Amino acid sequence: MKNRLRGHLLPIIWLISFFTAQSWFEAAAADTAAPEQEPTLSRILNRVEQRYDVPGFSANFFQLAAIKAMDISDEATGKIFVKRPGKMRWEYEKPDRQIIITNGRQLWVYRPEDNQVMIGKSPTFFGDGKGAGFLADIKVLRRKFEISLIERKDDRFHILKLVPLETVADIATIHLYISRTTFDIKRVVTFNVYGDETRIDLLNSQFRIVPKDALFDFSIPAGVDVLTLDE
Repeated sequence: MKNRLRGHLLPIIWLISFFTAQSWFEAAAADTAAPEQEPTLSRILNRVEQRYDVPGFSANFFQLAAIKAMDISDEATGKIFVKRPGKMRWEYEKPDRQIIITNGRQLWVYRPEDNQVMIGKSPTFFGDGKGAGFLADIKVLRRKFEISLIERKDDRFHILKLVPLETVADIATIHLYISRTTFDIKRVVTFNVYGDETRIDLLNSQFRIVPKDALFDFSIPAGVDVLTLDE
């Protein structure tokens, strides 16, 4: 059970595969004439791509991982940094410190309290949009997923359903909650084949300050245990 929860706490490894007591809820449809207040799927995707057509961004996050069969859940908070192409850094602050870093090629998972770092290849865990890897290349969405618009009345969000075009480990579907006003991605909910879900809220996204390249590299501290992730 501990290992399964740990997997949920690595959203960028198994997408997680975007949460707190306060609600943060701030398709293939043809791009035909539609009321401006209800843009088509194609228009929504265009606006999201425009919004994330930036060198990089950062945000706070709140994560909730739930195992349906056992009726248990776990929470985590921290900060995410993203830089194109393919660079991400997840800094978990609570409940346990850990840092997940990729420079687009290499992956490091550092757990200072365990005196341990795990290393692997980034494409294995983030390729094809896995682990929220699409945040570093938003156009992956159209290439790797069948996308539809969930018809649910919500004044704050457009909700998109993503189904991988090819089988992806631990991902059955992903729901994206898109702000109707800014077209920021506010929430990502990833479901696996067992009905378990990992939800991540992205809070206070900052697009004007580009994260420095040094954030996406990692020097292994002396004396830590080094493990290789299964690939």
